[in-house]
Amino acid sequence: MLTLQRRQLVGHDILLARHGNHISTMRVDRQSGRVVAYLDDGSTDSAPNMISPGLRMPDTLRSILREDWTFFAVMAACTTGFAGAMTAAAVALAGFSSDPAMAELLTTYSGT
Repeated sequence: MLTLQRRQLVGHDILLARHGNHISTMRVDRQSGRVVAYLDDGSTDSAPNMISPGLRMPDTLRSILREDWTFFAVMAACTTGFAGAMTAAAVALAGFSSDPAMAELLTTYSGT
């Protein structure tokens, strides 16, 4: 079963163990996969953000959208196209019909 969890940042723990209360701010460098800490004395330190490069991290909503955005875009386009085709078919059938009751049936929608 798919569970969406916040990914644990291992680099934060490593830097806290190294420097404790001497860290003023931390930021995540996603390009290099590291956490960078700015220390009270003005220096910086960094730590890797993963225990092992081959480790499969838990999925998050952001990671799913980043990996599968093309699939979701194609599905949305197909659904929109299908809905448009059905609407066009209903309007065309209403126009072809010579019976006014059939035309009214195909063009009106009762919300109840």
